[in-house]
Amino acid sequence: MGADLKVIGNADQDAQVECQIRDLTVTFTTDSGEFPALNHVNLDIIKSKITAIVGESGSGKSTLGLAILNGVAFPGKVTEGSVDFAEHGNVLKLRGKALRHFRGPVVGTVFQASQNAMNPLARVGKQILDLGRSHHYKDPRKLLHEAENLARRMAMDPSRVLTAYPHQLSGGMRQRMGIIMALVLKPKVLLLDEPTTALDLLTQSAVLEIIRSIHRERHLTTILITHDMGVVAEISDYIVVMYAGRVVEQGSTHETLRDPRHPYTRAILRAIPRLTGDLNRARPLEGSPPDLTQIPATGCVFRSRCSYRVPQCDLVAPILESVDTGHFVACHQEGLIRD
Repeated sequence: MGADLKVIGNADQDAQVECQIRDLTVTFTTDSGEFPALNHVNLDIIKSKITAIVGESGSGKSTLGLAILNGVAFPGKVTEGSVDFAEHGNVLKLRGKALRHFRGPVVGTVFQASQNAMNPLARVGKQILDLGRSHHYKDPRKLLHEAENLARRMAMDPSRVLTAYPHQLSGGMRQRMGIIMALVLKPKVLLLDEPTTALDLLTQSAVLEIIRSIHRERHLTTILITHDMGVVAEISDYIVVMYAGRVVEQGSTHETLRDPRHPYTRAILRAIPRLTGDLNRARPLEGSPPDLTQIPATGCVFRSRCSYRVPQCDLVAPILESVDTGHFVACHQEGLIRD
């Protein structure tokens, strides 16, 4: 496990860690028993940087996002580990009022399909005021002014969207309002789980540029959970690749996309559709996404889909090891993958 603790922050010796995740394990209880959705995850989230967490459905990236918020609910539970934030300690120990004041003012969150989480019976502006009231925000007029400014930046008319009910807005507008509600309390950390899934390509590009701009202006620490490698390449500083609840590769986005060293990372990059060049170079990833009930208890979790599989992969789970400064890979065959 010692190698696991050498995390992405080592790419920059002067970098400050905003969130330190250690030995984090989350299990889900089913009729067939308990299965790990996260398995001894170790990770540092670097302050004022954008860290992208990527992987297929079932990789554990959204569960990791919930665990960072101490939001894992039954039938899931955190069985081991800690999530320590600078100045706030282990958030997994927070309860009640302390936890409520952590979510929102410290970490603003945009959940997947957050456009469906709004109250259909309340106008959008009232929901923003209710949000401020729940966190004891003392100046409601200032809060609405901040929401209006963010709406304009999101290319929306604040006089319309803040007085509308959610059903009067398009899905894309509701998604943008979800982002605004995550930003309006001016948190230090922004957690985005698939923030652009409901948006068309033009709106997605505009929203990503706004997120990047606000990230820089406010010196935010941003965690981006996504399966979209195009989004990752466009705005992230660091990338964390997950498979079946484990981190299999991590490093700077530029280096990892330029020279992927884990077979899974290479496979998902190879599967991206191409608009130019040799269209046959795009190849689908063989096999099925990870299933919690089918993840092997020993050995490499990716071995059933890996063309580099060797007998050792059946017996021993690889650990994250340094292959370059700030670049870590969990693979027994990493040396042979660089073809």
